[in-house]
Amino acid sequence: MKIRYKIMLLFTLLVTAIISLLTWGVYYFSSLERVQVFNKRLRSRATYNSQFYALMGDSAFDFMRRMDTTGGLLPSRSLGIYTDGGKILYKYDAPGSLPLTVTPDILQEAKEKGEKYFSLDEREAIALHRETKQRDFIIVVAGFDEDGRERVGTLNEILLLSLVVGVCLTALVSYLFTGQLLRPLTQIIREVKEISSYDLSQRLRAGAGQDELSQLANTFNELLERLQESFAIQRRFISNASHELSTPLTSVSSQVEVALQKERNAEEYKQVLSSVQEDVQQMRQLTKSLLEIAKTGSQGGIELNEVRVDEVLLKVTADVKRLSPEYKVELNFGEFPEEEKDCVVFGNSELLYIAIKNIVENGCKYSSDKTSVVDLSFSAHKLFVEVVNQGDVIAAEEIQQIFQPFYRGSGTGSTRGFGLGLALAQRIIALHKGFIQVRSDMDTGTNFTIEMPSIKIFN
Repeated sequence: MKIRYKIMLLFTLLVTAIISLLTWGVYYFSSLERVQVFNKRLRSRATYNSQFYALMGDSAFDFMRRMDTTGGLLPSRSLGIYTDGGKILYKYDAPGSLPLTVTPDILQEAKEKGEKYFSLDEREAIALHRETKQRDFIIVVAGFDEDGRERVGTLNEILLLSLVVGVCLTALVSYLFTGQLLRPLTQIIREVKEISSYDLSQRLRAGAGQDELSQLANTFNELLERLQESFAIQRRFISNASHELSTPLTSVSSQVEVALQKERNAEEYKQVLSSVQEDVQQMRQLTKSLLEIAKTGSQGGIELNEVRVDEVLLKVTADVKRLSPEYKVELNFGEFPEEEKDCVVFGNSELLYIAIKNIVENGCKYSSDKTSVVDLSFSAHKLFVEVVNQGDVIAAEEIQQIFQPFYRGSGTGSTRGFGLGLALAQRIIALHKGFIQVRSDMDTGTNFTIEMPSIKIFN
């Protein structure tokens, strides 16, 4: 069911319930008022007859009968006078009305309370007890409130008709109102359908308002901007990856073609195979880096556990030194916290090793003295790993770009690389709920600071 029909249905049901409740209330209190007004008439008639009987005694019966016969104000009326013991003294039933029958219980209750209102068939009735010096008696008057019931019946018909008309008008108004209310949403749906993956530059018209629909349009536009940026990064990534893979493949193909053009001696074939092996190693390293980046794209398939950062740094230091005799790594540990959990992060030791190794290796590779200084410190349930080298200064406008895949800064020169190490490192650190800050100047060199929360924060 469409939202428009849901809103219309709910609104109509709500208004119907309210109108029905008000209609019932008007009918109920009108009926209650009718009974009260008619009871006053009954009591007035009973009081009049009781006073007349108290004054005249039994001689009043003939006059009362003539008065009841000639007419009265109470349709279908009945009148009865009883002694305290329940013996009937006088009784009159209008033509066409049912005989007056009063139970001893009603007479007894009227005697005890002074008066008793009750229903007799479809008529209302009153039993009124009177005590005088000459006699004690109970007078019963019953009548049918024809005018009152007719007025209440007419009112009931008007209320029911008003209810039906009100419900119909409510349904119509709610249908038109929801259509007007949801018109911006319909416009958003129409505009969204026109957006395709081939052109993400289109934007929704949000309008100048601050309502929820405008916020929805603005939020969707922000999503489109992120998607457009992601698609652009993906296209650049594919283009760069294809270029990086095609370069060694072209080199291998060219060397093989040249080698096959004529017969060569063993030494020449050995040189060709060595060059081909170097290109294959380059492709292997590139493929490995691409797979590692893909692995960090989702945390679902990564095993996470407790990792001692100091142990990872010891392994990184030893492995980087083995990469080249020129590489030097100075590892410094700050004062360790009292609780061991402040030295531990929640993550994956292999990925964390790759991230820190890439940064330390880059520090050695691009430093003028081939040295990286690594400092581990702790503060407020956080761990800080600083990697400092004395290489070329990274320009401020390049600092954010160095974490893009395949980006290589202006200071890399002829040093071999793919531009994937820092991109991979940033993704891995982000998986560990951390981030990387970069500072670079002539005085202090280039400083990569990795900040990660300790496992104690998650406990």
